[in-house]
Amino acid sequence: MKAGIIFTGTGPILILTSYNSFTDPKLIEKLAAKGIKKFIAYELPVETVKKKYGNHFTVVLQDLNQEDDLRVLDYNGHNVFYNFSFDEMGNPIHYEP
Repeated sequence: MKAGIIFTGTGPILILTSYNSFTDPKLIEKLAAKGIKKFIAYELPVETVKKKYGNHFTVVLQDLNQEDDLRVLDYNGHNVFYNFSFDEMGNPIHYEP
């Protein structure tokens, strides 16, 4: 499982996914179906996200399938942006079709 911040045209969202990569073609399809066709992603340590989101993380994780799945943990861009320091974020992953 991966956790990450996806910066989109409308602001950042926090996702959990069972895909191995933020550029997996099937994940790209799912994001595109939600209107996200271009983005910058930053992977986050799953344990850090779990500590910050507590029970909400657990509830969303229970709904995440073992493979080929995506769940939005937080869509409040202000909250997502200020919950994590830049030091907690991995290297940026740019995607543009």
